[in-house]
Amino acid sequence: MADSIVIIPTYNEKENIENIIRAVFGLEKLFHILIIDDGSPDGTADIVRSLQREFPERLFLVERQGKQGLGTAYICGFKWALEHQYAYIFEMDADFSHNPKDLPRLYEACTEQGADVAVGSRYIKGVNVVNWPLGRVLMSYFASVYVRMITGMHIKDTTAGFKCYRRQVLETIELDKIHFKGYAFQVEMKFTAYKCGFKIIEVPIVFINRVLGVSKMNSSIFGEALFGVLKLKWWSFFRKYPQKKVQ
Repeated sequence: MADSIVIIPTYNEKENIENIIRAVFGLEKLFHILIIDDGSPDGTADIVRSLQREFPERLFLVERQGKQGLGTAYICGFKWALEHQYAYIFEMDADFSHNPKDLPRLYEACTEQGADVAVGSRYIKGVNVVNWPLGRVLMSYFASVYVRMITGMHIKDTTAGFKCYRRQVLETIELDKIHFKGYAFQVEMKFTAYKCGFKIIEVPIVFINRVLGVSKMNSSIFGEALFGVLKLKWWSFFRKYPQKKVQ
C-alpha cells in the first residue's frame, strides 16, 4: 500500500495519458494514480482502463459524465483519496507541464521540511516557465502578485496547480464549502489552507508548456481567478475557518 496518490483530472488527453502514467510509475518512490475523467470523447478513459490491467491496485479511474470543471474533479478525487486512507495527496496535470520527477521533492517538503501543503512554484526563483508566449507569462505572474496583495498570502505562485497535501489539510478545510470550479479553485484551496493555519512551502520547479494535446487555459479562466480572489477576501471576513489541530 502506497502512502501517496497522484490525482490527474483529464479531458481529451489521449496523446499524454499513457506516457504520464508510465512516468509516475517509473519513479523510485511508490505512487498510486487516480484519474478523474470527464467523459473525454477522444477515448482517454479507454486507454486508462487498458493500463489498469497492467497496473492493478496502483491505477484507479473515476469516470464522470460531461465536463464538470477542474475544481469539482479535484474535490471528487480528494474525497476518494481520503476514503482510501492515503496520507499524501497530490494534484498534477496530465500534459507534462508538471514534471513527474518533481513529485518526490513535493513529498519530501511535507515529510521532511514540515509542510502541510507543498506547492510546485514557477516563480520562487525568478520565472521558470518554458515555451509560454510572453503575454501568458506576464498574465500568470502578475495574477499571482495580485492574489498575494489581496489575500496577504506569502506565496509566490498562488495559481499553481502542482501540489501535495497532507491528508489532515483536506480533512480540515471543509471541501463542500469550496466554491470555485475553474482555476480560481487553485487560489481558493491555498487561501483556505492558509486561513486554517496550515504551513505552505513552495518548491521551485520548471513549468513546461504542453507539447501534445490542446490547452484548456484561456483569458476567461484567468478572469475568474482575478475576480474570484476579491470574493474570497470578502467571504473571509464573515467565515470562521476550522483550525489546524496539533498532532
